[in-house]
Amino acid sequence: MGAEVRLGVVEEGSDDARLEELALLLRQELLTLDVRSVEPYHEGDAPEGSRSALAAIAGMLSVSVAPGVQAVGAIVAVVRGWLRRSGNERTVKLTIDGDVIELTGASDQAQQQLVDAFVRRHSMADG
Repeated sequence: MGAEVRLGVVEEGSDDARLEELALLLRQELLTLDVRSVEPYHEGDAPEGSRSALAAIAGMLSVSVAPGVQAVGAIVAVVRGWLRRSGNERTVKLTIDGDVIELTGASDQAQQQLVDAFVRRHSMADG
């Protein structure tokens, strides 16, 4: 059985259209990984009159992965690389089973320790 990793792109002052654009850019990079799928995250009912049964949330992605440290670690590495290249105004919130970590482009040691602990926690839960 696989796991779902939710990613939410946050950029100060951005509207839904901009967040969707950023999420699609991140999605392209995530698709280079060995993951089952990377799709817009849907929750709840879509607005009346729309064709979809679910409403997509702007800037949110759902990544379906096989369990294990490699998948979560690879996702984190791709997200952090994408953030480093995009400047300091963006963050990505990564959620697994209600556990959330907020990633920035910073490469400081404190953030790396938090990321390592997060990845270990979820690799042990999967394995």
